[in-house]
Parts: sequence; C-alpha cells; structure tokens
Amino acid sequence: MKPYFSDLENKTVIVTGGSKGIGKEIARTFAELKANVVIVGRDENALHNTLVELHQYNTKCKSIQADLKDIKQVRAMVDEVAAQFGTVDVLVNNAGVNIAKPAIEVTEDDWDQVLDTNLKSTFFCSQEAATYMIPQRSGRIINIVSQMAFVGYYNRAAYCASKGGAVQLTKALAVEWAQSGINVNAVAPTFIETELTTKMFEDEAFKNDVESRILLGKLAQPGDISGAVLYLASNLSNFVTGETIKVDGGWTAI
Repeated sequence: MKPYFSDLENKTVIVTGGSKGIGKEIARTFAELKANVVIVGRDENALHNTLVELHQYNTKCKSIQADLKDIKQVRAMVDEVAAQFGTVDVLVNNAGVNIAKPAIEVTEDDWDQVLDTNLKSTFFCSQEAATYMIPQRSGRIINIVSQMAFVGYYNRAAYCASKGGAVQLTKALAVEWAQSGINVNAVAPTFIETELTTKMFEDEAFKNDVESRILLGKLAQPGDISGAVLYLASNLSNFVTGETIKVDGGWTAI
C-alpha cells in the first residue's frame, strides 16, 4: 500500500494567499509531499521569503505576484502556471481579507474589498483553473471559507456574507463540473493562531470570547487546516464533492 498522500507528488498546486498564515502552512505541507506548489500574493517580500522555505522541500516551487481582485491578473497567473508545468491539478482559494467594523460603519469600499477578495476572486480563479481541468478531466478546487459562513459574529457583516457566498459557490461549481472529473470542496476554519492574528488577540476580552465558543477550548493552529486540505486534494476524497469540512473545534456544533 502506498503512503497516504503519495499521489500528490508532482501535482501542480496553486495556493492563493500562499505567502503568509494558513496559506503558507498549506503550501509548505504540499511542498513536503513533493508537489509543485505555486504561491500567489501581493507582497513580493513575503512571497520571496516563503518560496525560499518551500525550496527546501521542492526546488520546482514558484511564486507569482498578483492582485486577485484584477481578473486579467487572475487569468495571466493561471495561464503562467499551466505554461510552466503543463497542468493545473489543485487550486486552493485561500486569499482572503476582513475589515472588522460594526455593520453601521461599513463603507462601499470596505464591502467591495472584502467581497471582491473573498468571493469574486474565488470564482474567477476557479473559472480559469477549470479551463485547464475540464480538458484533462481531473482537478481539485478547495475553497478556504470560514465558520462565519454558518454563524454570525460581531463586526463581520461583509466577511460573513462573502464566506457564506463561497460555500454556496462551492456547491454550484461542484454540480456543474462533476461530470468533468473536478471535485470542488471547501474547508471552514475557526479563528487560527498565526502571525497575522497576533495583534487581534492582544485584545484579551475578544480572545476570551472566541475561546469560550470553541468546545476544544483553544485556538486552532495552521496545521489543523492543512490536514483537511490535503485530504480533499488527495485520492482519499475521490467521492467527495460539494462539501464543506468545518475545522472549528466545535464552535458550530451548538
């Protein structure tokens, strides 16, 4: 019997928002399995630093600087990946943003930034990847959504709307592309302890409230999310599509 996830070796994997936080951990985990990982983001320095780490596991890994709110850049990015590796096997739509404000204070620009990053880019990255996956009759698309797709929370009206939309988008694309051999699924994390959330959790009252809602009593780590992503990318999940795996420590169980 082959080791679990060995089928991911030499697969071409795009991870958007792959230079920091959850995305970085997902990218590193794929690279350890010798997948050809392409990380995408806006911060050139962060991309470079993460790519240096990925090259410790696979020197074929690559980074592409792009603003995924710009559809032309989305298409150019996916086309570049396909040109270099000849295939697009896995797309992880991880890029996301939240602008934490009371709903009464959310501006049109705030709304557009959150929805364009979290939902619009997820659709158009998926659409462009599918132009390569459909002819090859195989592919995995994994959307990183949030527990906030299923529950409400303070100061996250736009964010909840974007992630709820991404869950429904996951189902819609799974329905359309199943006959083309493409599995479309999502992973819905709770709050994750990363370098990007450190400042947020300096607010002790906020941190205590969050931890009180997680049945396991602690914040998730990036590795808790990458395990679910690997499962959905691998042959272990061949008969899973249109699903969202909640990695929320039990938050939504009550």
